[in-house]
Amino acid sequence: MSKVLVAYFSASGVTARVAERLAEEIGADLYEIEPKVPYTDADLNWQNKKSRSSVEMNDKSCRPEIAAKAENMGQYDIVFVGFPVWWYREPSIIDTFMEAYDFSGKTVVPFATSGGSPVGSSGKNMQALAPGAKVADGKRFAANVSGKALADWAAEWL
Repeated sequence: MSKVLVAYFSASGVTARVAERLAEEIGADLYEIEPKVPYTDADLNWQNKKSRSSVEMNDKSCRPEIAAKAENMGQYDIVFVGFPVWWYREPSIIDTFMEAYDFSGKTVVPFATSGGSPVGSSGKNMQALAPGAKVADGKRFAANVSGKALADWAAEWL
């Protein structure tokens, strides 16, 4: 049986709840991708071009530091990576996460939360950061997605 990890970054708690539901449904380990410097509400103000999130997302080379590494990443065959959609793609901290580990031979499955924005080019972006991995296109979920819907979706990779 494959060893599975659900890794996620959550700015408001929505992605955290979906990630927890997914991990519980599929029996996966759970790891929160926490920024070393937590985001404040002002940092997350996407309408302010000078907010931290706006500055990070406008600089494709930006790599926000992660507070703690995931332990024993080598043991996982499948890694579900969750995040809120920012500027029609994954937040820069997800890029930091993808570059921090060797995903060679692993399957990486992005999933996102958003009120309506699609995951956009997130799968392609993440594939470029993990060339030895098989990265799926990913899927966006609403905050209230059921555990059964998550499990049914995840079954494709388990």
